Amino acid sequence: MTDDPANQPGKILIGKGEAYQYLQLPLGNRHGLVAGATGTGKTVTLQVLAEGFSNAGTAVFCADVKGDLSGLAMPGDGKAPFVQRAKDIGVTYTPDRFPVVFWDVFGEQGHPVRATLSEMGPVLLARLLDLNDVQEGVLNIVFRIADEQGLLLLDLKDLRAMLAMVSDNAAELTKQYGNVAPATVGAIQRQLLVLENQGADKFFGEPALSIEDFIRTDRDGRGVINVLAADKLMRSPKLYATFLPWMLSELFETLPEVGDADKPKLVFFFDEAHLLFDSAPKNLMTAIEQVVRLIRSKGVGVYFITQNPLDVPDVVLGQLGNRAQHALRAFTPRDQKAVKAAAETFRQNPKFDTSEVITQLGVGEALVSMLEKGGTPAVVSRSLIAPPGSRVGPITAEERAAVIAASPLRGKYDVTIDRESAFEVLNKRGTKMVEKAQPASPSPWGAPQSAPPQETPSSVPPSPWTHKNVPPAPPPQEAPSQGGGILDTIGGMIGGALGNGGSGSGSGGRGNRMSTGELIIRSAAQSAARSIGTQITRAILRNVLGGMKR
Repeated sequence: MTDDPANQPGKILIGKGEAYQYLQLPLGNRHGLVAGATGTGKTVTLQVLAEGFSNAGTAVFCADVKGDLSGLAMPGDGKAPFVQRAKDIGVTYTPDRFPVVFWDVFGEQGHPVRATLSEMGPVLLARLLDLNDVQEGVLNIVFRIADEQGLLLLDLKDLRAMLAMVSDNAAELTKQYGNVAPATVGAIQRQLLVLENQGADKFFGEPALSIEDFIRTDRDGRGVINVLAADKLMRSPKLYATFLPWMLSELFETLPEVGDADKPKLVFFFDEAHLLFDSAPKNLMTAIEQVVRLIRSKGVGVYFITQNPLDVPDVVLGQLGNRAQHALRAFTPRDQKAVKAAAETFRQNPKFDTSEVITQLGVGEALVSMLEKGGTPAVVSRSLIAPPGSRVGPITAEERAAVIAASPLRGKYDVTIDRESAFEVLNKRGTKMVEKAQPASPSPWGAPQSAPPQETPSSVPPSPWTHKNVPPAPPPQEAPSQGGGILDTIGGMIGGALGNGGSGSGSGGRGNRMSTGELIIRSAAQSAARSIGTQITRAILRNVLGGMKR
């Protein structure tokens, strides 16, 4: 045990009120909430938490909406207010920098983040495209046909090719799958064009993100802080609110169960959390609730950052045990309701009126209640938040470029790979993407063409598990799968509402750098092997658990 309040084993110093306030690392996976009006200090609190988890060896993911969190990569510059705050709390201000990896969906301010359409799945994609129920139904048919024909759905041009094929064969497909109106397909294509104009085409493709690259430590044992540049992403709020649940679902499917550990493996910060829940369909809301409830057993803590606690649904809010509430303004009836709701969620301190204090907090102050040993919330304390050791505020473009250049993942995701998939296969069939009524094909819209050699050797019949789309329905003679209880619920919600997960790209870009050609060959081969292995594993799980179906 050390006398330094900022260096207590198994704890993260949050601030000081009547006593020092700590987050207990074994309870860091019990999730949390940082709330407060604009300019009250939420970002600094998030930064303090991120630094504490990193020092403990826990990896961190956070979305940098305003660019301020990039300062984690540089040591603090000793600004007078933070030096004074450290003195007031009774700790030594020590500038420090942290291991940071920058990411960017658009590939401009960090390593590109990509996913395949198959990984995203039709339900999340339907939300991203803002489709109605009828259009979403047709999109599900497109994914099913791609499965049955062994066509890989990787990027937006693959989906456009599939939509064109479905439209050309609408009459034949309607007999088997239900009404497929060309007008509905056209509406989806128009929404796809809007999405592409917003830059989403850069998100879909390969090499896809390997979620394990988020869970890393540096050579000093500190957890890597993954900072997603989200300032441009926020201009497409639908993409932002779809991207984060996809990442959470990938973590849920990829990570093994660990139970209660001495610290989390990864802590996930959702900034601007209201965007996640605004206009979310009921099935997606249920899926998010279930994931938040269960993902803690996989060593993942989820922390929501928002202005108003009312932005977070009650079913999710009830899962958030570690809380820091900054000042709220009570100018409108909704504001007054938010103040009252926030006050009632705390374990009350008899020494002050919580709802009154919330409106009186200064910048850098917060009402703090962290979980104590045993998992019970501590009595709320009015606390001064500890100063972060890293820089508060954005770094320069030159500093960011230097961090990216020194990244251990440099070169792994920077080169886009475009292997043979639905677009290329359908394009070989003719100008209309598909040859109708081929005599040799039992299918009215044409047999699948030859798959990439690494996926399906010519001597082996095509397998339904050659890519990560929806698995085909079981033969009629098989007995129906039995429900798997909560696993069945989560399998249906996450496998369907949040898309299949777990696929990544090739091995890391460490050691000797490869040429672009070598990188493409390596990534394609590894992607094929991973796709086959992952799908066979999931096929077995579906048969055993009877639940992981879309």
